Amino acid sequence: MSGPDSRGRADAAAGDASLRLAQRRRRMRRLALQALFVAAVLALLAVFAHNVSVNLQMRQIRSGFGFLADRAGFDIGESLLPYDAASTYAQALLIGILNTVRVALLALVAATVLGVMIGLARLSRHPLVRALALGWVELARNIPLLLQLLALYMVVTQFLPDATEAWSLGSVALLSKQGLMLGAPTALGTALLAGLAAGAALAVGGVRLVRRREGGLFAAATAGLAGLAAGLALGWIGAGLVGGWSRPALEGFSVVGGAALTPEFLTLWIGLSFFASGAIAEIVRAGAQAVPQGQWQAARALGLQEREIVQRIVFPQALRLAIPPLASQYMNLVKNSSLAVVIGYPDVVSITNTAINQNGQALECVAIVMAVYLLLNLLTAWLMNAVNARVTRAPR
Repeated sequence: MSGPDSRGRADAAAGDASLRLAQRRRRMRRLALQALFVAAVLALLAVFAHNVSVNLQMRQIRSGFGFLADRAGFDIGESLLPYDAASTYAQALLIGILNTVRVALLALVAATVLGVMIGLARLSRHPLVRALALGWVELARNIPLLLQLLALYMVVTQFLPDATEAWSLGSVALLSKQGLMLGAPTALGTALLAGLAAGAALAVGGVRLVRRREGGLFAAATAGLAGLAAGLALGWIGAGLVGGWSRPALEGFSVVGGAALTPEFLTLWIGLSFFASGAIAEIVRAGAQAVPQGQWQAARALGLQEREIVQRIVFPQALRLAIPPLASQYMNLVKNSSLAVVIGYPDVVSITNTAINQNGQALECVAIVMAVYLLLNLLTAWLMNAVNARVTRAPR
């Protein structure tokens, strides 16, 4: 009895050993092929870099990134940090990156809010509301963004009054061809930092409070945005009360004082927000319509209001379907911000073009711009993947 059992166990052990050996050989072959592929790619890049270096030397064209420490010698009309013509190219490019990030973040928030509102309006029972929402979506999606930006810029620069006849919006804002001039704290940087800190704290607290009370994802997102807005407002007002205010006023033929939102910034912000809101609205509408109609009908039969149905039943389920395409739209919005160059907004592309015209190092400048947009989109994708993982883990 023990003989056949022993031979059986020995055969099974031998079979397991041969299977492990075969699997190990397959893994080694895969690793070898991958190593060969990586080596081939690196060799190709090395050949490409060598050829570029030789051609640049033959044409006596300067190469390398040492130019970043040189004096830029040009002005930038819109800057979040101190800058003048004596600053370096590195500082100028940093200003462009910050300008790009600023308009992209504000456009992301505005496009999301507008897209959710228009998308839910597409589902309204009122025919006029549905028609207006449909018109918004079709207008936003079917006209190229470049034409929208040019048309908006024409409206802003041609139909607004001159600075001497600026429209007064209360006692704290003036609107003219010079842009929207807002009353602002004297210590503007302190106000922004304090507002962001307070907004982050209030947003986290609002989301936790809503989730503790078993609120839906829609309510949590609303509480987070409201907390962020409240924190920014408190930081703005607090810095103004402590350090004083700078109010816009007409001086000669221009408006001075306050914080300026230039026509170029307003055009790009409105254009990006409007263009992206159409696609986001359709994503929201499709996600909501993917929820079975039986759940809508059951909720209405229980006496729930439409707002409660959307917040507690429809929106959490629609969000699971909407997050992946929303990530693509957000990344497209960040990349579309590069069209700022056509209206003169000093983003990273516009400032890089100026740098190329002055120093002639197009290869390095283009590589910097590509790296900036690559990093921004990778960060956007990472954040949206984290949100998607959080949403998909939520209980159904």
